[in-house]
Order: sequence, then C-alpha cells, then structure tokens
Amino acid sequence: MSDERVTKRAAILSAATELFVEHGYAGASLRDIGRVADADASLVIHYFGSKEGLFLAAMRSVEGEHPLLDGPLDGLGERYIRFVLESGPSVRAGFLAVLRAGQTAKLSARMRELHETNFVEPLESRLTGADVELRARLAAALVGGLLYSFWIVGDEYLLAADHEAVIRRYGRLLQDLVDY
Repeated sequence: MSDERVTKRAAILSAATELFVEHGYAGASLRDIGRVADADASLVIHYFGSKEGLFLAAMRSVEGEHPLLDGPLDGLGERYIRFVLESGPSVRAGFLAVLRAGQTAKLSARMRELHETNFVEPLESRLTGADVELRARLAAALVGGLLYSFWIVGDEYLLAADHEAVIRRYGRLLQDLVDY
C-alpha cells in the first residue's frame, strides 16, 4: 500500500475511533467519518469493507498492551487496575465505544466476543483452582463496574479519591478473585 493510502486509511481509522467513542456505533455515520478524515465515504468501505469492519478495526487500534497475560498472578489485581486507570485515553476510548456499540443489536454478539477474547479468556487461561470460569467472569464484572463508575457515572467522590488508595483497594478485590 502506498504511503498516501496508508495515511488516508490511518486518518479514517482515527476519525472513526473518535466518532464511535463520542457518538456510539449507531450515531457515527460513514459520511461523518469520511468528512472528519477528509475522505470520501466510499473509501471507508474500500479500506474496511463495512461499518462493522471499521468499528472492529477501531477497537483493535485502542487495545494496546495486555497486562492480564504478563507477569506473575501475585499482584495482578493492582497491576491491572493501575493499567486501566493510568493507560491514558486508549482503554477509556475502547470501553466507551464498546459500551455504546452494545446498544446496537448487530454488534452485540461481536462485543460479547471481544469481551471474551480480551478479558475473560486471557484471565481464565492463567487461573488455577476451583471455579476458574466463574472467577474470570466475576473479575470482568468487577473491573467493568469500576470503569462504569469512573467514565459513565462520573462518580465525583471516586474521581477525587486518592488514586493509589483506589488502585490498592480495588486491586485487592480483583486479587481475591484471582487467588481464590
């Protein structure tokens, strides 16, 4: 692919990520994405095949590193909570886009698949002992609840709380599920 095509594709992906986070899957039109990227909407289809393909590419572009697979299980709770709270805009953008896209029936199955492959399965593969699948799913729900409180509800008390105390205490809750 030529440099110009790579640049245009990257501009479309960037615009799509921004608009999907801001407006959700249903609220971000291909025409709007093309306008923000300074590209014809037909190029969006050319590069990504469909709006769904573009959305999934946008979500992959904000995934980043995956601390569930790195390091020892001991201390994973705090490491993971620190990662989601300090990773910058990528985790927040991905969480918000997935949450807003989940409202669209067409993507709900794909969102469940991303949830499985990006959180549940990686954690489940590392756990030992009883109720591994249940513990991995409870861990996903626990982390999702924290992100919801921060980024959807905007809980002012939590947002103003001592950052290290939140990481330490919430990390301990997550660690309890890992160590059970």
